[in-house]
Amino acid sequence: MGVSTASPEKGIAVVTVDFPPVNALPVQGWYDLADAVTAAGRDPGVRCVVLTAAGRGFNAGVDIKEIQRDTGHDVLLGANDSCAAAFSAVYDCAVPVVAAVHGHCLGGGIGLAGNADAIVASEDAVFGLPELDRGALGAATHLARLVPQHLMRALYFTSRTATAEELHRHGSVWQVVPREQLKDTAMELAREIAAKDGTLLRLAKAALNGIDPVDVRRSYRFEQGFTFEAALGGVGARVRNTFGPGPRGEAS
Repeated sequence: MGVSTASPEKGIAVVTVDFPPVNALPVQGWYDLADAVTAAGRDPGVRCVVLTAAGRGFNAGVDIKEIQRDTGHDVLLGANDSCAAAFSAVYDCAVPVVAAVHGHCLGGGIGLAGNADAIVASEDAVFGLPELDRGALGAATHLARLVPQHLMRALYFTSRTATAEELHRHGSVWQVVPREQLKDTAMELAREIAAKDGTLLRLAKAALNGIDPVDVRRSYRFEQGFTFEAALGGVGARVRNTFGPGPRGEAS
């Protein structure tokens, strides 16, 4: 359980998240993920990182139960900071990051996938932000990188999810495949990327980040302020305490 890194092929690092049962990460888990992705990108022998997960789904956001056990705001602040660190690690990784998404990709999962350079998804993958149902806000910055603006708003306000095929039609998912083919498909894309010159890849990643129309770090930080405002006003805890079991019971 936790975050692990493997090097199955020359030039490719695979970072795997495993926090049963639904990959809802505690504060330290987000920091560990940030460290693993950053370290993989700093390795001069790595030219592409594949971000994947074990278990039922790719990611279900933060561990709300960890927040509920805290009598103050320390865990909420920690979740805000650690999520920002993990999302930034993916975006700022020195080499391209391919997200291999299966099952649920919710809350913080959207932050990871939305900041990845490419996404390969299984046919059963669903993407969404159940934040309003869970007493939080955030990651609209990253959902807006996956779907058009008005669809993002409708998904955000309703807490509905979009399928991998729907995102594929919008151009944000590179390929949709059966679950059993997900790993091989992600590795195939990573292999094609890793075949390029390593120095040029790193320059290209920096160049593409530099021309992004939205500063994802500043935009997400702005959103986080409203999450904390909801917490201070009490509405965050009131809504959060109504959540039920399952991956939709988590939020970023």
